[in-house]
Amino acid sequence: MAIDILVVEDEYTERQELTQLLETVTPPEHIRSAATCSAAIAAISQLCPDLILLDVNLPGMSGFDICTSLRQRENTCPVIFLTSRTDSMDELNGMLRGGDDYITKPFRLKELLVRIKSVLRRYNRTGGDATVKIKNITINTNEAKVYKNGEEIVLTAMEYRLLLILLNNRGKVLSRSQLLENIWDVEGDFVEDNTLTVYIKRLRDKIEEDAASSQIIKTVRGLGYMIDNE
Repeated sequence: MAIDILVVEDEYTERQELTQLLETVTPPEHIRSAATCSAAIAAISQLCPDLILLDVNLPGMSGFDICTSLRQRENTCPVIFLTSRTDSMDELNGMLRGGDDYITKPFRLKELLVRIKSVLRRYNRTGGDATVKIKNITINTNEAKVYKNGEEIVLTAMEYRLLLILLNNRGKVLSRSQLLENIWDVEGDFVEDNTLTVYIKRLRDKIEEDAASSQIIKTVRGLGYMIDNE
């Protein structure tokens, strides 16, 4: 069972990047987003998400106010506040308003995943088995770890993100442009086309038994790449 996550963020670029980042670890159909307070409140009522990632600085009504409103209506959905504020009093305020965690921007994917896992565990909403297996590769998405023939292999953040994008779209051919739209480097910049080729090769070298004859990440000539459903 996948986890339904609602992202509430008014800044378009940040909202898109966060949504795309989350789609690397959970199916895209389970990620929803809202840009305004009214849209967020409506989405919470209609979707009943398992977790809300809530920006503090929203126009018209702060994330703190939204959380307070939810708790007053006895809505217990877990809330993780996202903010660029670093004042410890803001963090305390968030917790007093009913928030479950507070993370400052910018943050790393692994840090966010650990926070999400921790909060969901408290609410028993872990979504069941987070292990994905394909041939001799096992991916534990809760711990962001990858194993080959039972032994852990170390992937860079980009390699891991690329692998999960392909896995979450298993059975679909993803074009190079689609992949490029969903991955970016540690500086937050989108990668170039030739750089994608390098990452694909490095990932294959690590997870394939024979990178020259790829059985996991397959090239569909003229179209792109895919991991099939076998």
